[in-house]
Amino acid sequence: MSTAVQGKGLEGIVAANSGICWIDGDAGVLAYRGIDIHELAENSTFEETTYLLWNGILPNELELREFSSQLALARELDQRIIDMLRAIPASATPMEVLRTAVSALSFYDADEKDNSHDANVRKSYHLTAQLAMIVAIYDRIRKGLEVIPPDRSLSHAANFLWMLRGVKPSQTAVRTLDLALVLHAEHELNASTFAARVIAATLADIHSAITGAIGALKGPLHGGANEGVMRLLLTIDKAGEDPVEYVRNMLAAKQKISGFGHRVYKTEDPRATHLRKMSEQLGRDAGVPKWFEMSRAIELYINADKKLNANVDFYSASTYATLGIDIDLYTPIFAISRIAGWAAHVIEQLDDNRLIRPRAEYIGPVYPAHWIPIAERP
Repeated sequence: MSTAVQGKGLEGIVAANSGICWIDGDAGVLAYRGIDIHELAENSTFEETTYLLWNGILPNELELREFSSQLALARELDQRIIDMLRAIPASATPMEVLRTAVSALSFYDADEKDNSHDANVRKSYHLTAQLAMIVAIYDRIRKGLEVIPPDRSLSHAANFLWMLRGVKPSQTAVRTLDLALVLHAEHELNASTFAARVIAATLADIHSAITGAIGALKGPLHGGANEGVMRLLLTIDKAGEDPVEYVRNMLAAKQKISGFGHRVYKTEDPRATHLRKMSEQLGRDAGVPKWFEMSRAIELYINADKKLNANVDFYSASTYATLGIDIDLYTPIFAISRIAGWAAHVIEQLDDNRLIRPRAEYIGPVYPAHWIPIAERP
C-alpha cells in the first residue's frame, strides 16, 4: 500500500506537463503560451487567441486571415444533427443538448477514426464552429423561431450572435462577446480540461474527449456558477431589496454566494478585472446599469466582510444579461469559448501520449480482510 499523502481533489498535485497555460495563483497571473491574459484581453480576438493556443505562437497577418477563413468554412452542420435538435424533449437544458449533440457529431465526421495531429486539428476547426452553431440553433428551435444559416463573412463572436438573434449585432455586442470568449478560452487543468485529457489519453476520439469535457463543465461547481449569480441578482431585483442586506442575510444563514473565491487564485481572478470593466461599460451604454451596480455592491461587501474576491463567473453574469442572453445559455457560451483550450490540450496530449492512470490512497479495511460465510456474519 502507498503511504503518500495527496491533496484532496488532487489539490496542488501536478498531473501533466503542458506548454499551453501558466497560472500563478498567488500573484493572480494567467498566461496563454506565456502571454499575459491582460495583453490578450486588450489586443487579441478569439480567432487569434485560438490560433495561439493550438499552434504555440501568434499568427502573422496571412496566417490569421487563413485561420479565420478555415474556421468560418467549418460552419456547417449535418441536417441530421439539426433534425435531432428538433426532436429533443422540451424539458432538456441547453447543456444537455450540447453534450448529446457533440457526441453525435462524430457520426458525420470523416476524420472521426483518425487520431493523427493533422486530423485532430481539422476536427478542432469543425468542433469550434459547430459548438456555437448548436447552441444558437437549439435556442431558436426551442423558441419556435426559424433557424438562421451561418454568415461566413462574420467573426466567430458576430456569427454566433447573428445565428442566435437573426439580426446583425452591434460592434459593442460583438466586441463584448469576443472579449468574454478570449477570457474563457483556456485555464490549465480545470475539471473539464483534465477530463478531456484523461479521455484523449485512452486514444478515444476527440469527440469523446470534448463530450466528457462538456459533461464536467455542466456541473454547478465548474461551469454553472454564472447562472447562479444571475439568478441571485434577479431574485434581489424582484424582491426590491438592498443587495448588500440580502447577501448579508444569506451569509448569516450559511448560504453560498456564487461567483466568489477560486481553487487556484489567492488574489483577484485576472479575468474578473476585465469582465468588471466590460459589465460596467456595457450597462452604461445599454442604459441598464442596475445589474453592474448590484454586482459591484455585493462584491465590495463580500470582499470586505469575507476577504473573498470575485471570480470569472461573477461579472460574466451581468455582462451576458445586459447582452440579452438567456440564463441557461451562460454555461453553453462558456463551452463555446473553452473548446479552444480543450482542443489544444487534446492535441498536446495525443502528440506525446501516455495513458493517465493515477493511484488512490487506500483508506479502507486493513488488509488482509477475509470473506465470511453468510451464516456467520453479524
